[in-house]
Amino acid sequence: MDSTTIRVDRDTHARLVEMSRSSGDSITETVRQAADALRRLRFGLRIQEQYAELRSDPAAWADYLSDAETTHVDDGVS
Repeated sequence: MDSTTIRVDRDTHARLVEMSRSSGDSITETVRQAADALRRLRFGLRIQEQYAELRSDPAAWADYLSDAETTHVDDGVS
């Protein structure tokens, strides 16, 4: 596996060491998981912002709700 070095402050390094010890994962795996968690968090926040923007326009929000009620997705979730 290719690797590189990143610089972090001592506090961050200590937290990464603690998290990796408590999980049994390597620091590399812990950093990988943290980066993925941050990516998912930021994605969710963007979705929330987009929903808030949509809700701020009553006509657009009504159109969205109408589409949601008439759209069927065969994903097995009721």
